[in-house]
This record gives sequence, structure tokens and C-alpha cells, in this order.
Amino acid sequence: MEYIVGITLALFFCAAAAALGMDRERAFYPAVAIAVASYYLAFAVVDGRLEVMMSEVAIAAVFIAGAVAGFKRSPWFAVFALGGHGVMDAFHHHLVHNTGVPQVWPGFCMSFDIVAAVLVACVMLARARSERRHGLSLG
Repeated sequence: MEYIVGITLALFFCAAAAALGMDRERAFYPAVAIAVASYYLAFAVVDGRLEVMMSEVAIAAVFIAGAVAGFKRSPWFAVFALGGHGVMDAFHHHLVHNTGVPQVWPGFCMSFDIVAAVLVACVMLARARSERRHGLSLG
């Protein structure tokens, strides 16, 4: 069920962001990637152990750095950070034994992150093609 909800939410979220024009702001998907990377920190608070928090901070820092690079350099970094976080969700439990993580979270988050990253990549490619076709600059 968590996979279905993650996929459905990603589809709804990305469609709503596009329909409202929110995804045209350069900071939008990097901010999403930062938020996604931060959830395990909240779960570490529930766990309560400092070593778990430090491990989660280190993991989150990698994805947050990708999101910042997505804002500063190229939005593709944010797409890779979002998708990469989804891949990490699949084996997070092998990296950190965080007892605060709900049982369904990794499957939900993996589904959301990967579907959202694929959708954002498709939209970015379609917009780039359209801009090239119409002679518009990407800047």
C-alpha cells in the first residue's frame, strides 16, 4: 500500500506543481529535495540516540548538497538528489538502525522520490526541447 500511496502522491504533487506554475521557480524542486532529505532527521529525534542523529545528518548532508547544487548550478543536480534519495531509501536500514523510522516509510519515500524525479526529468527535457524548437534561451 505504501508504494501505491507514494506513487499516487508523486503524480498528484508534480501535476499540481506544474498546473499551478510552482515548478517554474528555480528553487522549487531543490527545496523539495531538501525537505525529503530531512525526514530521517525527524525520525532520528524519535529514536533519541546521538549516533543515529549523526548518521542521519551525514546522509542528509549529501542530498542537501545535491539540492543546493541544483539551485546554484543546474536543476539536474536536484533531480539526481531526489532520485538518489529514493534509491537510498531502499537500503537505508542497512546504513542506519533508526528505530524512529515507521515501517512503511522506506517504501513510501522510495516510491515518491523516484517517481517524482522521473516526472521532473521528463518535464525538464520536454521544456528544453520546446525552448530549443522555439529558439528560446534556457537562462
